[in-house]
Amino acid sequence: MPALDTGASTEPVDASPVSSVPSADTDRRGTEGPGTAAHDATKLSPGDPGHGRMRLALFAAGLCTFALLYSTQALLPEISRSLHAAPDRASWTVSGATIGLAVAVLPLAALSERFGRRRMLTVSMAVAVALALVIPFAPSLPVLIALRTLQGAAVAGVPASAMAFLSDEVRSRHLVGAVGLFVAGNSVGGMSGRILTGWVTEAWGWRAGLGAVAVTSLLCLVAFRLLVPPARHFTPAPLHPRKVAATVRSHLGNPLLLRLYAIGLLFMVVFGAVYTVIGYRLVAAPFGLSQGLVGSVFVIYLVGTVASATAGRLNARLGRRGTLYLGIGTASAGLLVSLADSLFAVVAGLVLITAGFFAGHAVASGSVSRTATHGAAQASALYQMAYYTGSSLGGALGAAAFAAGGWTGTVALALAAMVLAAGVTLYASHRARALSRA
Repeated sequence: MPALDTGASTEPVDASPVSSVPSADTDRRGTEGPGTAAHDATKLSPGDPGHGRMRLALFAAGLCTFALLYSTQALLPEISRSLHAAPDRASWTVSGATIGLAVAVLPLAALSERFGRRRMLTVSMAVAVALALVIPFAPSLPVLIALRTLQGAAVAGVPASAMAFLSDEVRSRHLVGAVGLFVAGNSVGGMSGRILTGWVTEAWGWRAGLGAVAVTSLLCLVAFRLLVPPARHFTPAPLHPRKVAATVRSHLGNPLLLRLYAIGLLFMVVFGAVYTVIGYRLVAAPFGLSQGLVGSVFVIYLVGTVASATAGRLNARLGRRGTLYLGIGTASAGLLVSLADSLFAVVAGLVLITAGFFAGHAVASGSVSRTATHGAAQASALYQMAYYTGSSLGGALGAAAFAAGGWTGTVALALAAMVLAAGVTLYASHRARALSRA
C-alpha cells in the first residue's frame, strides 16, 4: 500500500504510494495567506464538527480504492481456469489496472487543481464503483482486462487528490493523523479485498467474489458522500500544462530522483511478480490450498506496516543507502527461502519479501520529496507512476516467467530486479564518495 512523505515520517501501505497533488506551479496550499498561522487556524482540528467526518470519509475512500485496484489478484488461478487463460494472460487483469492508474494519475491530479479535490474524489470513486458493478459480467478475458484498465484510470483520481484535500482542509499539526487514517484505509482495503474475494470465490465463484468487492466499494462510496464535509479552503487554479511539463522535465533530469524512481520500480517488480503468481503456486501440488486460504495469505501485508515504521528508524541509523541494502538483502533472502517445497518456508519467504519490499519502498518514496528542491508534488507523482509501472511489469513478467519456468522462473526474475536495484544503490554510493572527495 502506498507510502507517503508528510515530512514527519515515511509510512507505506498496500504497496501503493500516495502523494499530494501535482499543482500547476509547485505545491499550492490556497491563495488566502497559504502557510500562515492565521490561515492554518481556520482549518479543521479535533473537536471541530467536520474533523472526525473528514477522517472517516477519507478512510472509506482509501478502503474503496485499494480493494478495487487489486481485486482480481487473489483470484487469478480461478480466472485462468474459468476463462481458459494462461497465467501470463490472466495477470493482465491486475497489470491493466495499475497501468491505467500510472497513466492517469498526473493528468487527474492537474484537473483536481482546477475542479476541486472533493469533486475529483467523488467522480473517481463513482466511476470506479460503476465499473466494478459491471466487471463481474465480463463475457471474456479481453473485455475483463479492458474494463479493469478503465477502472485503474478512474481510481487514479483518489491518490491524485486525497493528500491535497486533507492538506487544504486539516490543520497542519493534525495532518499526519488524518493522513494516517487514509493510509490505513488503503492498507485495510488492499488486504481485505483480496481476502474477501478469496473466500467468496471459494463458495460461489470468481464473479461473485468481484461482485462482493463491488458492493463493499459501493457502501464505501455512500459513506464517503454522507461523511465528507464541504471544501472550505480550496481555490480553483487555472491549468498550466507548460509549467507542469517544465517541472516534470526538470525532475527527470535530476540523476538522484531518477535513481529513486528506478529503485521504486524495481522493488515493485518483485512485489508485483510474487503476489501475482503466488496463488498459482499455492493451489497446485504439493500445497493444494483452497481459494479461500490463498486469499488469506495476503494477511502477510500487515508485515508491511511494521516494516515501514521500522524503516524510518533504520534510515536514521543506517542512512538511506544502508537501509536500501538491508531491504534488498531481506527481500532476496525471502525469495531464496520460498523456493523450498514447504508451506512454512513459502510463508516465511513471503514475510521476508514483504518486509524487505516495504522497507525499501518507504525509504525510496520518502526520499523523493526531500530530494526535490521544487515541485515536490510532481516529484512524488512521478514516483507513483514509476511505482505502478513496476507493478504492471512485475505482474506481467512474473506470470510469463512462471508459465515458462514455474516458481523458480518467477524467483529468478525477482532476484534479477533486486540485483539491478543493488547496482543502482551501489552506483549512488560511488557517486556520493566521489563528490565528497571532490
